[in-house]
Amino acid sequence: MARARSNRSHNVASLKRALAEKEALLAEKEALLIERDRVIAVRDAELYAKTLQIEHLKAQLAVLRRTRFGRSSEKLDREIEQLELILGELEEGVAENSERAARAQDAERGERAKRRDRKPLGRKPLPDHLPRERVLHEAPPACTSCSGTVLRKIGEDVTEVLEYVPSFFKVLEHVRPKLSCRACAAIMQAPLPSFPIERGRAGAGLLAHVIVSKYADALPLYRQGVIYERAGVELDRSTMADWVGSMAALIDPLYEAIGTHVRRGAVLFADDTTVPVLAPGKGRTETGRLWVIVRDEGSWCGSAPPAAFYRYSRDRKAEQAEALLGVCRGFLHADGYAGFNGLYEVDPKRGEPRLVEVACWSHTRRKVYDVHVETGAPLAKEALERIAELFAIEAGINGRSPTERVAVRQVESVPRLVDLERFLRAALREISAKSTLARAIRYALSRWDALTHYTSDGRLEMTNNAAERAIRPLVLGRKNYLFAGSDSGGVRAAKMYTLIETAKLNGLDPEAYLRDIIACIADHPINRIDELLPWTWKAVADKLAA
Repeated sequence: MARARSNRSHNVASLKRALAEKEALLAEKEALLIERDRVIAVRDAELYAKTLQIEHLKAQLAVLRRTRFGRSSEKLDREIEQLELILGELEEGVAENSERAARAQDAERGERAKRRDRKPLGRKPLPDHLPRERVLHEAPPACTSCSGTVLRKIGEDVTEVLEYVPSFFKVLEHVRPKLSCRACAAIMQAPLPSFPIERGRAGAGLLAHVIVSKYADALPLYRQGVIYERAGVELDRSTMADWVGSMAALIDPLYEAIGTHVRRGAVLFADDTTVPVLAPGKGRTETGRLWVIVRDEGSWCGSAPPAAFYRYSRDRKAEQAEALLGVCRGFLHADGYAGFNGLYEVDPKRGEPRLVEVACWSHTRRKVYDVHVETGAPLAKEALERIAELFAIEAGINGRSPTERVAVRQVESVPRLVDLERFLRAALREISAKSTLARAIRYALSRWDALTHYTSDGRLEMTNNAAERAIRPLVLGRKNYLFAGSDSGGVRAAKMYTLIETAKLNGLDPEAYLRDIIACIADHPINRIDELLPWTWKAVADKLAA
């Protein structure tokens, strides 16, 4: 009897422990659900606030348009362009966040196919005058329910996607015949292929064209809408903004993969440029920055493919340089920006600097050239001639191995650099310390060690021109855009420029590359993202062409 009582006590204790564990587990799950609901509520509130802002700006835009039709005004046109750009940036941001949230929910619930099959209401039909091309997706040859082979067609579903090919639009009709099995009446049909945007009617070619037109050709979305309207196709700016935002979310893994590849380089080039950013509510613009780091080993026959990685920041503080280059090791070609100085300091753990500064002779020459143009000073002219001799040596060894390059520099460049330093120091004693030429000479002498580093390693360059070339498209875009509509717009620009400029560095047509990537990246395994990098895609394309 005592044993039975003991067993009951033991069982009761076990049940209490199990109950306590279940309660703890339920409490943990409940906390997770509460946190998820909180995150969803915050995200919904942000989207709602952006939606209200979009509607408010649309109302302002409508008022300005009515005013413009009443009288001509360049100021009004500029205000309208500003609002068009702000709306485009906001709509891109909403689309990007929505795409991320939808994909996260799909991954959690496994409802990708279900979401794709839902058809939104109230959509305009695609223009009838556009040529149509049928893409037939054949159903399986046998019934998957009973293995019967006697199938009969009972209908078909047609999904229209608006596609773009150079010079004209066309409509792709994805036709999926419906077949029924005579043996068991099961219905067979090929699945709908994956599209770049779920429930969207933009094909990969059209999406690539809109992106390249905006970023590579500096055509804002509202201007593109005017161009497409001439072809008889009405594409609202807000629609294209949704597309760009969705693509920005889609290419995130590819953007990060290119950044990882660039940062692994032992020899890098860096530069940055200003981007005027609208400050809503302040009635003015603020200054953001777009940074670029380039890895290009072509001049010394390096094996790594070239790539350019861009990053946006709101300011030019030193921590931005740290965020861009903090993990890099090796040599950095850059201008005299003080924010890089922390990267050149000796790392106590390694006993050497993280990055060795390689200064740019193009910057140095430019300062002397400006003095020569303004004053015609003979000393400035002689300095330019001496620097020209150094550039001529570099032109002769471009594309040769590092060993050959450094050998030529030691024999030909080093003696000329020694003479040039003597000449500059002597010139500095002959002219006024406050003159522009004196300032240009002091700029060179204060960076002399960094300016002469290139003679000690055949992998280094005399200039930072690789980064300056990568910045040039941004300068053109800045002139055409006037500004970026928001910080998130700057981040999207960094992503798009990374893919476009890296494709160009690898000898690719960026539109053709993006067209292929956009067509498949949504379903591509994340652990095989390297297969979509521009140089990998180029190798496959070259193989197919051969």
